[in-house]
Amino acid sequence: MNTQKTLNKTLLKKIKDLAYLKGDFTTRAGKKTSYYIDKYLFETDPFTLNLLADELVQLFPDPSTYDRIAAPELGAVAIAAVVSIKLNKPFIIVKKQQKDYGTQKFIEGAYKKGDKMVLLEDILTTGGTAIKSAKILNDLGITVTEVIGVIDREEGALANFKKENLPVKALLTKTDLEST
Repeated sequence: MNTQKTLNKTLLKKIKDLAYLKGDFTTRAGKKTSYYIDKYLFETDPFTLNLLADELVQLFPDPSTYDRIAAPELGAVAIAAVVSIKLNKPFIIVKKQQKDYGTQKFIEGAYKKGDKMVLLEDILTTGGTAIKSAKILNDLGITVTEVIGVIDREEGALANFKKENLPVKALLTKTDLEST
């Protein structure tokens, strides 16, 4: 699904070598699968994270079209932090569960009603976490202009985003990893 003509082959190989695991796994949604992408294995490697951020910034729209980057906790936070630095755009974290302190119960970081944000997600399987995050943001008066994922597992996320009228693109797909 990568919209770029040439994806950094070093990055693709690093992600596959570090994080593409074969075996018997069960996804968060309860589905059995023969592979697992352990996002933390590539998100915590500084060399790979830097390459990844360099590729992701090329997928972002013109900086004048959005105010901030939003990242669902916990998986996309490290990626959002590095992309935020590279784009010089602030980011917020969308919490999975309501916190019991502060003025905003689902958000960490500064924002204002009316902001436009790009939602950055790590692994797109069904899209459930990103869709839930987008709804939280919309309820706060924030417009999610699009979702950018690192890896599309090709298991229905894109169709689910379409149903929600959320534009989406992914840097790479399961097929990209398997063909490396």
